[in-house]
Amino acid sequence: MEVRYTEEGPGLGIFRTELGDRRQPISQSQRWCCLQRGCAVLGALGLLAGAGVGSWLLVLYLWPVASPPISGTLQEEEMNLSCPGVSREEELLSSLPKTVSFRIMGEDLLLEVQIRARPDWLLVCHEGWNPALGMRICQSLGHLRLAQHKAVNLSDIKLTRSREFAQLSARPGGLLQEAWQPSASCPSGRIVSLKCSECGARPLASRIVGGQAVASGRWPWQASVMLGSRHTCGASVLAPHWVVTAAHCMYSFRLSRLSSWRVHAGLVSHSAVRQQQGAMVDKIIPHPLYSAQNHDYDVALLQLRTPLNFSDTVGAVCLPAKEQQFPRGSQCWVSGWGHTDPSHTYSSDTLQDTVVPLLSTHLCNSSCVYSGALTHRMLCAGYLDGRADACQGDSGGPLVCPSGDVWHLVGVVSWGRGCAEPNHPGVYAKVAEFLDWIHDTVQVR
Repeated sequence: MEVRYTEEGPGLGIFRTELGDRRQPISQSQRWCCLQRGCAVLGALGLLAGAGVGSWLLVLYLWPVASPPISGTLQEEEMNLSCPGVSREEELLSSLPKTVSFRIMGEDLLLEVQIRARPDWLLVCHEGWNPALGMRICQSLGHLRLAQHKAVNLSDIKLTRSREFAQLSARPGGLLQEAWQPSASCPSGRIVSLKCSECGARPLASRIVGGQAVASGRWPWQASVMLGSRHTCGASVLAPHWVVTAAHCMYSFRLSRLSSWRVHAGLVSHSAVRQQQGAMVDKIIPHPLYSAQNHDYDVALLQLRTPLNFSDTVGAVCLPAKEQQFPRGSQCWVSGWGHTDPSHTYSSDTLQDTVVPLLSTHLCNSSCVYSGALTHRMLCAGYLDGRADACQGDSGGPLVCPSGDVWHLVGVVSWGRGCAEPNHPGVYAKVAEFLDWIHDTVQVR
């Protein structure tokens, strides 16, 4: 602490004000007494100030430990307060209740239905059942196809409690228009067992900018689309004969020979790849509405001539379930072999991944982010401070989000301004908008 004083002339002259404006010089003894008192007061103030500063430094030191990290949601809320053009209101999601919901339960794979948001789940009677309905139910759950269906005798299973059932009274029009009626029993004494194509599991799961190296089997649906010996884009495995990637990847090399393309799955390092390995591509099917100008409808399906061999390190990802919502702030993962530094021009030899939160389209279309460039077929994910992002070479790869233990393909890496730039998160093709096109294309082929 510094004692402040007033200098008068060449010597030390300390004054105090008394009785109006009259000023008198202070004697030497008075000065010494005042100085002692001043030192005592200043010493006490110094101790208090020191204690205050120490407490302040202690709080600063401990605060990062005690406080949780700022999430994407909090970060987005802060932007909403200051970014022009961002609506403070949440994006309106469909609040209409589902007509029906489905699930498959237990070792017997028993199909259950929930009717008009009733709290109880009903076993499905086999009366009126048909394989086409099974296919549609599997697709509505995010699977690509129906694997198996059969009738199960109620006498062959053990029900832990009394159960109600649902009978199907088919009506023309489709799945949501089917009439499911609660029933106390099934006239035939049989119920439906349903198995869909496997997807979304990570048997072995126990650079993207700001990412980390990936162990084998962590993302079994991750594939590399290679033109000759060069990695061009990422992709996601949907089935042994099908992968999905970005349309702009194939558009950029549309004059290349079909026989030059290979798809590699179960891959971690490109250095171990031999040119003739991988599955040959039989058909390249970009979305018919793809726009090279703004990358709208940026998805493409690749039909493989030779199927992929599924294993612990190679498997399919689930598509989003019908009407499934992944809200903003959901922690999702993006993976790929793209650039690991925005200033570099070479890709990573080893697969990288990083977690990115979903951001709202309102935010990403605001004037300080992408100024309305996102369409309804796009979504964005990442960080406004630019800590991690997809980059060149990651295009076509998966953005996956978990629902319980099942992983769903929510986005396909599409575009962005730079890599990991502040206020410019990654933009992805929104897979939920392409479900009908994907299912129709795969079924026709």
